[in-house]
Amino acid sequence: SDYIPNDLESISLEYSCKDKYLRKDARIAFEKMAKEAKEEGFNIIAVSTYRSYDYQEKLYNNYVKEKGVYYADLASARPGHSEHQTGLSVDVADSSLDYDNFESTKEFTWMINNSYKYGFILRYPKAKFHITGFKYEPWHYRYVGNDIATYIYKNKLTLEEYYK
Repeated sequence: SDYIPNDLESISLEYSCKDKYLRKDARIAFEKMAKEAKEEGFNIIAVSTYRSYDYQEKLYNNYVKEKGVYYADLASARPGHSEHQTGLSVDVADSSLDYDNFESTKEFTWMINNSYKYGFILRYPKAKFHITGFKYEPWHYRYVGNDIATYIYKNKLTLEEYYK
């Protein structure tokens, strides 16, 4: 409950909606990816990154209160189990900052085809709930490094399948 990565760094406001933090390697890779996407006419914006245990607890409990435990467990990690607490995950959006509609954007297509080149994978792919335990989240990307991301992308795997 008290874990905080010791190498969190602030993402440039050019590529995030507010003060957002990732671990150093993930931040460098994210900024490089967002910069190169921007040069190609795409806006990749970090809308959620590192989350503390307390923040995740409030988020999860809010889902429970609004939609019940079953939905909360599909949509949000329990406190202490969120990838966001690792400082390696980022929820992205286009310049509208509406990640709920991210799948319908040109930025989504760009991310699907390019994020692995920067070490990021789509963490909760469509039709993989039975493997990941989480509903499809087209906005949620996890930094795993270039080699692993490339392998996962080329073999159409989830992180769970990679580690089996």
